[in-house]
Amino acid sequence: MPDPQQPWYTPGPPQQPVPGNPYASDGATVQGHGAPPPHGGGGGTPPGRRRFGRGPVVTAVVALVLVVVAGGVYAATDWGRGEPAKPVAKKSPGPSASASPSSAPPAGGPELSHIPTTAEVAAARKPGEAAAWIADDRTDIPKQINKVHDLWIVGDTAVQALYRKVTAHRLSDGAEVWSVTLPSSVCETPANPTPDGKVVVFRHERPDNERSNLCNQMQLIDLKTGKQGWSKKLDEPGDEDDTFIVQSAISGDVLSVARGQRTVTYRMGDGSRLYKVPSEKKGACFPDDVAGGTARLMVSYSCMVSMDRSKNYGQVRELDPRTGKVLWRYRTKTGWSFGSLISMDPVVFTVYNNEDTAKDWRITVLDPGGKHRVTFDARGKGFEECAGTGSGGGIQPCRGASVGKNLIMLGGQNQAGAYDVKTGKFLWGIKDNRMRTLYPLRAEDGNAMRVYETAGPSSPGRTFLMGPRGAGTETEVVKHPAATARWEYEMSMGHTAYVDGRLVLTPTHVSGDEDHKPVREARMLSFVPGSP
Repeated sequence: MPDPQQPWYTPGPPQQPVPGNPYASDGATVQGHGAPPPHGGGGGTPPGRRRFGRGPVVTAVVALVLVVVAGGVYAATDWGRGEPAKPVAKKSPGPSASASPSSAPPAGGPELSHIPTTAEVAAARKPGEAAAWIADDRTDIPKQINKVHDLWIVGDTAVQALYRKVTAHRLSDGAEVWSVTLPSSVCETPANPTPDGKVVVFRHERPDNERSNLCNQMQLIDLKTGKQGWSKKLDEPGDEDDTFIVQSAISGDVLSVARGQRTVTYRMGDGSRLYKVPSEKKGACFPDDVAGGTARLMVSYSCMVSMDRSKNYGQVRELDPRTGKVLWRYRTKTGWSFGSLISMDPVVFTVYNNEDTAKDWRITVLDPGGKHRVTFDARGKGFEECAGTGSGGGIQPCRGASVGKNLIMLGGQNQAGAYDVKTGKFLWGIKDNRMRTLYPLRAEDGNAMRVYETAGPSSPGRTFLMGPRGAGTETEVVKHPAATARWEYEMSMGHTAYVDGRLVLTPTHVSGDEDHKPVREARMLSFVPGSP
């Protein structure tokens, strides 16, 4: 049980302890922004997969000021202490001598479309705040909600695709290093590139933006330079209509592509086809999604053996990426399906009940041979699958969850916690009452973890270290600047990357209809302790 002498954490002016702690007892152990559109841009949901994006709808209500200040009272409940085209090179923008981030807004209200330059952010930086840069992109995009694709960290750059453009920003200052503009919009990207920084992006067949547009054009890009390599059409005989929704993964030098009820692999070097992943039970068990990021290849299966959902089940297999040989397979319980992959090594993933896909889910851990180790229920602590984003849009990544140093780390709205990867036992956690989302970034020594706390509508986020000693013992490692809080808040459900002490944030979706948005969205935001 929590220490009754210190159940709450209250920085700043002391607050009176709040009696009662509904999160003190352990849950049972049994074994962005709104709903994102489907990968591929249209066509409906493929058989056997869940609906897309069951996370909470986040409304970006922002303060109408140019520089916001920190505020609010934080109260964290302490859980479980003591419980068993060619790339275009860009020059770095120079500081503007006349830039003033705190200049008064024009009469009638502030200039809402203004995104401060990195120089303006630096000028507004207060003592103790992190160094930061903010990246803008005024590329014209359709007046709709546009998906911002996977965030890749390659060398000293952060790379991402939006609409028809793939752009690399330098990690040290956010300057655009190169960009590639494609003939049509990007509709799918793998979560991770090859070890040497190459990736295949999928784009729509036609340059128009209609939902009937197929996601069937593959393009190799070297993320270190922006140079384009081979391109080809994803066209298997008789299944072209299955390319409305595509999922992809890279395992070493092998690209795996799932769409409809079939999965095929290709060589990254030249795009040549390797093999087709077979279906089973006369097609009733079919490979519907893939995961990579290391030299390993995971394939999830949906087994639709009956019209009764309670009789269907899922599988996950590890294949030899180059040959397709099955190294091991694991079948879920009848009535349950594979959800999202949290970790490749060890293999940790979510499963969900076919009859209650929105709420009834678990976390399963396998041993190195694919044998069941433990399945446990994190709902007793209030955790939602993948921090409330579910497994819509692909099995990888599972945002808000990660594994490291024998910890399964879960985040979500108002809370973060750690479970033992071998036993599924809850170890410790904290709960926030400020309507923030807490994202575990990585495990630290001593069973601790580094956590990113998102910004509020009028105050910045922060990055802190938290461990099993409980609430009130955390160490703030990055105090995010107030000058960027409003744009950080826009990215509260977005992509995150943490590398060498630097946090990089991006949204998952941006609107092209700037006339009806109170704040124009930035493309990237980054923080690092100390000087840039």
